[in-house]
Amino acid sequence: MTGGKEISESDLILTSQQIERMQGEPRVHFLNPNAQRIRKAIGDEVGLTRIGVHLVYIEPGRDSTEHHKHYNEEECIYGLSGRGTLRIGEEEFSFGEGDFVGFPAGSAAHSLKNSGDTTLVILVMGQRLAQDTADYPDKGKRLYRNYGTWDLVDLSSVTDPRGGI
Repeated sequence: MTGGKEISESDLILTSQQIERMQGEPRVHFLNPNAQRIRKAIGDEVGLTRIGVHLVYIEPGRDSTEHHKHYNEEECIYGLSGRGTLRIGEEEFSFGEGDFVGFPAGSAAHSLKNSGDTTLVILVMGQRLAQDTADYPDKGKRLYRNYGTWDLVDLSSVTDPRGGI
């Protein structure tokens, strides 16, 4: 039983033909209108609930997401085709087919832009914890995610309630 539904062994496999036929879901990041991508949630299709596994298609000039870091969740990206520019902290790196990058919880902020002239296709995997905190340093925002509730605050308003004790 997965996610409350009974599944058979054959439900655990997605063939390349099934993935090809899947309808991709257009997504736009809530803080970055240039972060437009098409996502196929292949992990969801086989019943994964604790880890997200997505095929993501990013057109030239578009971002994958807003520059961000997670404090609790880990994520990684594997390049399948195309070329992009990977930003980690303030450094930029070329990223493309066959390249892999992992972001342990609490590591540097990161984002990926399609800097090529063809669609950038990546496999993105990440944890799906009930609680996470993410910073968006370029926007000066912090997101608190708690059991389905999202609270976005200005980083400048985040204070230590202990008052330096």
